[in-house]
Amino acid sequence: MQPFRYRISGLQVASAFELPGAIPAAAADVVADVQVALGPVPTALQGGDRMGPNWDMVGEDFLLEVPSLGRFHIRGGREIVIALDDGASERDASAYVLGTAFGILLHQRGALVLHGSAVAHNGQAVAICGHSGAGKSTLAAALCREGCGFVTDDLCAISLDHDAHPVILPDGRQLKLWQEAIEKLELTERRGEAVMGRFEKYFLAPQDTVPAPLRLRAIYLLRDARPPLVEGIEEVSLADAMHALDREAYRPGLRIKMGARPGLVMQSAQLLAHVNVFRLTRPHDFAKLPQTVRALRAHWDALAP
Repeated sequence: MQPFRYRISGLQVASAFELPGAIPAAAADVVADVQVALGPVPTALQGGDRMGPNWDMVGEDFLLEVPSLGRFHIRGGREIVIALDDGASERDASAYVLGTAFGILLHQRGALVLHGSAVAHNGQAVAICGHSGAGKSTLAAALCREGCGFVTDDLCAISLDHDAHPVILPDGRQLKLWQEAIEKLELTERRGEAVMGRFEKYFLAPQDTVPAPLRLRAIYLLRDARPPLVEGIEEVSLADAMHALDREAYRPGLRIKMGARPGLVMQSAQLLAHVNVFRLTRPHDFAKLPQTVRALRAHWDALAP
């Protein structure tokens, strides 16, 4: 039995080594959905017809090579096996397990996965999407400071409940912030380990995490308020929302190469039958972050129940 247990994107995960940044789960007697282990990994997959500069895929087998770290073999949405390079550590590998490798695994399982953060407000989830560096995690942290619950960071795995309403699955990974954001938000006392040794990005100790699936109320797409764009929140048309969900899927290009595009279209249509998408244009400025938080909360209060 693997000694470390976590709950990630609604799945029970058993790992042979510690995954810093993931919150330990107590349910050691529950059968794991996903196993993470160290072991032999092939250097290439035989018969692969889909490949990229550092990956190879055959059926439900996905091989990812990370230079100076090792090879990750992601199999059938159930297993991640890592072969470390000389000098690499389990600690180094954990960041990739919780990010890229787990995102690929969720794609293998057919999940709809958005690249974004999510918070809870009045018993429902709100997702915040945008390109890398757009400020998703910083805005989520600022909202949590003002009373929201923390749902997930980086990966938003979405499923359907018994009424076919989209829900965000509970996650056990901590929020990650750059040192500057931690200082500006006055969260230094909650700063944990560095995500990776050479970066000034850190995990935040958990606070008000959400333990159960939450219905998704709205999705906000972040955009910087640069001329001629002006600050504000506007609803996105259905056609534009479909395109946006395509762009905001976790590693959308890779998902298409994995052959999952038809499923993504169907899932997006199901989601948009219940959830509105809005474009949030705001100044990318720490000094104006409180005003963005107020604008968002006022918008939520104005949304129909």
